Amino acid sequence: MPEHESVDDSTIARLPVDSDVGPEDVADTSHADVLVVIAAGGALGSLARWAVGEALPAGSHGFPWSTFLENCTGAFALGALMVLVLDVWPTRRYLRPFLGVGVLGGYTTFSTYMFDARGLLAAGHEVTAFAYLAGTLLVGLLAVWLGIVGARAAVAGVRR
Repeated sequence: MPEHESVDDSTIARLPVDSDVGPEDVADTSHADVLVVIAAGGALGSLARWAVGEALPAGSHGFPWSTFLENCTGAFALGALMVLVLDVWPTRRYLRPFLGVGVLGGYTTFSTYMFDARGLLAAGHEVTAFAYLAGTLLVGLLAVWLGIVGARAAVAGVRR
């Protein structure tokens, strides 16, 4: 099938079927090592998030500083990491899955961000909830940008 041809149900129905291929042949285990690396990184990132939450517990009506800090510092780290992964260490198979998907994926948390905002809204703290939602988004975007700019400057300085 040519690359530019789209695949739809009628195209799939016309594909040849190999009766000798079973479900065990279809499972792709060539990336199992990467999944293990992601899981290990996720465990470490989740533990780091828990530690930040313990260090900065949110009051019942307060701004959720721990989640805000986790998401914004994670955004900064992700911006810096992507510069390093793409520009400095592009051939490191496990670096991006371990740090980017695993550690930073476990450390940052969109679900807690939404849960915290919902809790603030339910408690009648609409202004705090919307400040938290908008603030996390804006500071997170700024943090990613600062991470990228900072990492690029550091890499340029090292290369000189």
